[in-house]
Amino acid sequence: MNQSKQLKELIVSNKTLIMPDAYDPISARLIEKSGFKAVQCSGYSYSISAAKNSEIDISRTANVDITRNIVEAVKIPVMADAEDGYGDVKTVGETVQLFLEAGVSGLNMEDQILERGSDSVVSEGLMVEKIRKSREVADSYDNNFVINGRTDVLKTTKDRDAALSMAVERSNSYLDAGADITFVTYVETIDEVKFLKNNVNGPISIAAGMPYNIQNFTLDDLIELRVERVSFPTLLIYSSLKAQQESLLHIKSDDLKSMAPDMLYNTDKLNELLKKE
Repeated sequence: MNQSKQLKELIVSNKTLIMPDAYDPISARLIEKSGFKAVQCSGYSYSISAAKNSEIDISRTANVDITRNIVEAVKIPVMADAEDGYGDVKTVGETVQLFLEAGVSGLNMEDQILERGSDSVVSEGLMVEKIRKSREVADSYDNNFVINGRTDVLKTTKDRDAALSMAVERSNSYLDAGADITFVTYVETIDEVKFLKNNVNGPISIAAGMPYNIQNFTLDDLIELRVERVSFPTLLIYSSLKAQQESLLHIKSDDLKSMAPDMLYNTDKLNELLKKE
């Protein structure tokens, strides 16, 4: 079975697909070795890893290159973060082709405007055109390729009830245009998840483990609601940075003896991790 078909079947399997987000090949390998069935890439995590302020600072070429390296590091399906497609409808087609050539099994495409200082989304109509173009290009290469239509209206619309209604409308439009699944970002509460699940006419994806929702619902809550896909966009890189900071503080205070051995990654486990199955 090719990996795109495998990923699509995981999404419609009636079992929640849990996809932690990788920011480099070794984090992707760790996701795979930990038993997860697919990897999501995170453009924002790429930017953090590169010591940049925003995914805006990561070019399309850099994004594709990092993603290709992640694909080569694992044997499970990988979904790319295609941001907003990096331009107009024609450019979106080129972007999808580049990610297809990098070997990914699917990608996220968002309606957020990828510009510094922007806090808005493109028109619903333009986003529908982008998804249709993405579907056209993908189907010419692999008709199992997964397109995840993402909307950021919960971030860009102040009235929360209005934003949720807009998220449902856009999600359904993106699904009708050819997306296989829709991703509503900035969901804060379990009641918002329920609203989306009850009103979106197809598979939905929710980002969990985020600073704004990590205390509000659990993974089991999302599984119970039969959310089709759950991603963790920043959890790995945030926790990695925290662990590195703690180690540096031990060094700075000359307090290495208080570092328990289990605070460090085991050498035997590392050697196993570095072996590609």
